[in-house]
Amino acid sequence: MAGESDISGGAAAAATAAPAERAARRRLGDWSATATHHTPWEDAQAILTGTVLATMGLGILSHLGLLTSGVAGLSLIVSYAFGINVGVAFFVINLPFYALSIRRMGMGFTLKTFVAVALLSAMSAVLPQVFTIGYLDPLVGAVIGGLLLGFALLALFRHRASLGGSGILAIFLQDKFGWRAGLTQLAIDLTILALAFTVIDWQKVLYSLAGALVLNGFVAINHRTDRYIAA
Repeated sequence: MAGESDISGGAAAAATAAPAERAARRRLGDWSATATHHTPWEDAQAILTGTVLATMGLGILSHLGLLTSGVAGLSLIVSYAFGINVGVAFFVINLPFYALSIRRMGMGFTLKTFVAVALLSAMSAVLPQVFTIGYLDPLVGAVIGGLLLGFALLALFRHRASLGGSGILAIFLQDKFGWRAGLTQLAIDLTILALAFTVIDWQKVLYSLAGALVLNGFVAINHRTDRYIAA
């Protein structure tokens, strides 16, 4: 029967594809250790796209003198306080987290994350020379910046990469001491926002909080393993 033929043909195709898939995983190793088996080329385009979006988001926030959550927010504080390029600050602050990343997330994740952070640092150094902003309402800018960072993180997360930072620390502390990662991340973000009062005024802190809520809300809604299993 036609239905039986289709079923047997599908089973034969799956059996044929399985060895090829296993061979590809052996070649790519931990780099492609995701449920979707992204190829290095697919990962490359996602990392490039994600870092471009993140660079634009940070550029907008930096232009407005605003902050965001996590290491990106801490990098902006360092940038405002010491006049260091935000990309350079972001790269340096992320360095201690790579050891935790290798231990907790694996070498493939760590390498892709390192590449993403390095690209963002380089792009942030070049951005002021190729992109300038005129007038931008602070609240609108905070929302746009948060959305761009949210899209960036989503692209990276779905290809088993990140922009490093406090999220890795939160996961490590949960594994080591049983501290809930969400509460740890919240404590870190609140500390960063508290530090913000030392470099920006309270109105900008409120705008920054709005942008951080947009960012985290976007990621929470769209990055769900029951809808897209990649990380």
